[in-house]
Amino acid sequence: MPDEHRPQRRGGVRPTAVVSAVARLADERSAHLGRPLEVLDLGGGTGGVAVPLAEAGHHVTVVDPSPDALAALARRAREAGIVDRVTAVQGDGDSLDVLLAGRRVDLACCHGTLEFVDDPAATLRAVAQALGDDGVLSLLVAGRLSVVFAKAVAGEFAQARAALVDPSGRWGSTDPLPRRFDVDQLEALLSDAGFHDVVVRGTNILGHLVPAQLVDTEADRAALAELDELLVAGPGREFLRTLGNALHVTARRG
Repeated sequence: MPDEHRPQRRGGVRPTAVVSAVARLADERSAHLGRPLEVLDLGGGTGGVAVPLAEAGHHVTVVDPSPDALAALARRAREAGIVDRVTAVQGDGDSLDVLLAGRRVDLACCHGTLEFVDDPAATLRAVAQALGDDGVLSLLVAGRLSVVFAKAVAGEFAQARAALVDPSGRWGSTDPLPRRFDVDQLEALLSDAGFHDVVVRGTNILGHLVPAQLVDTEADRAALAELDELLVAGPGREFLRTLGNALHVTARRG
C-alpha cells in the first residue's frame, strides 16, 4: 500500500516507539532460536521497520503493492549497506503463499495495513500460514475509541457517534480510513486465524488529543510519550489500552 494512503503519523502512532518494540521482540526471538530471523513485513512501504531489522542482522522480505514505496526501500537499503538482507517484492496478502514459495518466517509485521485490505480475516490467515511453528506476529492497527474521543473533544459529536456505532469505526463518508478496530474484534480475528498469546497495547493514548502547537519540541514529545507509558503501567489501568490511537498487538502462531 502506498505510504500516501496510510494514516497520518501525527495522531497515529509514534514510529520510534513501535520500531523499538519490534526490535525487542526480534531480539528475544533471535536469542531463543540462536540465529538471525527470517522476517516478513507485509505492507512495509519504504522500510521504516524493515531497515532497522536488517541493520540488526535479520533478513527481511517486504511485500507491498506500491512500486514507488519499494523503490524508496531499495534506495534506503543501498544507503544503509544492507541490500543483501532486504528483499522487496510487489504484492499483497492475497499472494503471500506464491510470493514466499512455501518459505516460512519467524516474525511477521503487519503495520498500518489491515485497515485497507479487502478482507482482514483472510489477510491474517495468510500471515499465519507464512509463519513457522511458534512464529510471532507484530500487528499495528488504528483504534476505534481514540477517534471517538478525539471527535467528541473537538465538539464534533455527530462524527464521534458515527465512529462509535459504525461497524467499521468510520466517522463519515470522507473519513480517510476504511476501518478501525476494537480490542475484542482484534482478539476474535486473531483467534480465528490460529494465533494465541495475544497482547494488545494502546499507543499514543494522549498524543492525538493534544494540539500540535503544544508538542513542537523533542522534549515535549518525550514528556508526552512518558505520560502515555505511565498511564498504562499502573494496576487496574489495562482498559486504557483501548484508547490508543494505534493498537499494537503481538501474538504467536498456534
